[in-house]
Amino acid sequence: MTDDRTDQRAAEMLPEEQVVGSDDPHAQAEAILADSDRREEHPEPDEERSSDQTAQ
Repeated sequence: MTDDRTDQRAAEMLPEEQVVGSDDPHAQAEAILADSDRREEHPEPDEERSSDQTAQ
């Protein structure tokens, strides 16, 4: 089953996605959107770093 959001995501692939192509853009869009929804519902906690672990 596709919806407008999936159709739009499939039609607007990112440049790096366009380079490698897709056999099934709708299935790819559904997987990307499902992962995005999961991350929004259950965000990963921020990493806590000490001052000596920061990038330099």
